[in-house]
Amino acid sequence: MKKQDERLGSAPLGKLMVSMALPAVAAQLINVLYNIVDRIYIGHIPEYGDVALTGVGVTFPVIMLISAFSAFAGMGGAPLASIELGKGDYEKAERILGNSAGLLVIFSVVLTALFSIIKTPVLYAFGASDATINYAVSYIGIYLIGTIFVQTALGLNTFISGQGASKTAMLSVLIGAVINICLDPVFIFVMHMDVRGAALATVISQAVSAIWVVRFLTSKKSVINLKYSYMKPKAALIKQIGALGVSPFIMQSTESLVSITLNSGLQKYGGDLYVGTMAIMTSIMQLITTPIQGITQGVQPIISYNYGAGNKDRVKSAFLRMLAITFTGMFVFCGLAVVHPVMYARIFTSNKALVDLTVQVMPTYFLGMTIFGVQSACQATFVALGQAKVSAFIALLRKVILLIPLAIIFPKFMGIMGIYRAEPVADILSVLTTATLFLITTKKIIS
Repeated sequence: MKKQDERLGSAPLGKLMVSMALPAVAAQLINVLYNIVDRIYIGHIPEYGDVALTGVGVTFPVIMLISAFSAFAGMGGAPLASIELGKGDYEKAERILGNSAGLLVIFSVVLTALFSIIKTPVLYAFGASDATINYAVSYIGIYLIGTIFVQTALGLNTFISGQGASKTAMLSVLIGAVINICLDPVFIFVMHMDVRGAALATVISQAVSAIWVVRFLTSKKSVINLKYSYMKPKAALIKQIGALGVSPFIMQSTESLVSITLNSGLQKYGGDLYVGTMAIMTSIMQLITTPIQGITQGVQPIISYNYGAGNKDRVKSAFLRMLAITFTGMFVFCGLAVVHPVMYARIFTSNKALVDLTVQVMPTYFLGMTIFGVQSACQATFVALGQAKVSAFIALLRKVILLIPLAIIFPKFMGIMGIYRAEPVADILSVLTTATLFLITTKKIIS
């Protein structure tokens, strides 16, 4: 049963990366479909689809924050477990898994209770208007019921891919996504549940994914097993998980802060139509960055395992190949958003005014993302190597230190277009800083 993880250190690197990355890419793409498919269906509801889409769009910060806590426990624990597998310490890897699962349960209870109480004022603060608030409250009210399923499915699935079982990790997400895609039109159009139907379909599908993940991790097929006795939090392990998990947590939670800042600014300077453009562009950004995240997630266990096993050349080679893929992917797909934005905009709405405005602002918004594949590869490698402080700084840099202040300052001088221009400026400065840090520090780390 222990052979599955050993291929991370011995299988031909090219084939191994493909076998790990492709299922991870598929899993990430499928996972993002939960929200994307909801928005596509909602945006095409007759008569009020554009308003409903904007309402659901302002719930994005809440959804991202919930996902951020799952990343804190899952992506903080999984690389540590992979490093321990590389060292051959299976018991400690299982203790890390158990403590991560315990954290996910605690997070689920707290987040469900908190957001259920404060959802209406929070959604207004996130950019909802009187015209869109009912759709936003209806959607998130049902979505919150499934917080425990979202946390479990996203957080624990990283431990499946982290032991080399990338195809199983992909199936965990695929099962739920297929159910979601099938249930969405039934609940939205046949049963006339509008945004409530989209949320209910998501909850049901995430529940099925969560059951699948837990069942695998408690079975004999898993290299490490989820055990109830290891779920009681241990301070030393929680500290390790938290130190590494803070970076992906910041990456995702600050996405929530960015959405709040951008949506509230767009509402202030423009109105619902401008907030609608951000709902569309956020969805497009997810579609583009998700495969890149899948690649980095697939390669991370390879880097972590070989770092733990002391295979320096294999670590370097895996990083360079990952960098080439992530840079090319971001350059091509973000480049398409810059030169041919209408292709993306029409996926989400048939409202001419919303399409025209989105096409106008999209090239500016996506310009800096064309080179963001460099940061994706460097950031993922810092996490894989267990470099908590550096990865946390990089996560804070782009969004908290650069983007949020720029999105507040720029419109005071440039008008509403300043909000859209803040994104490429922050992206370019962040990539240059990250690449410089990586070149300076990684040689010493690996040595």
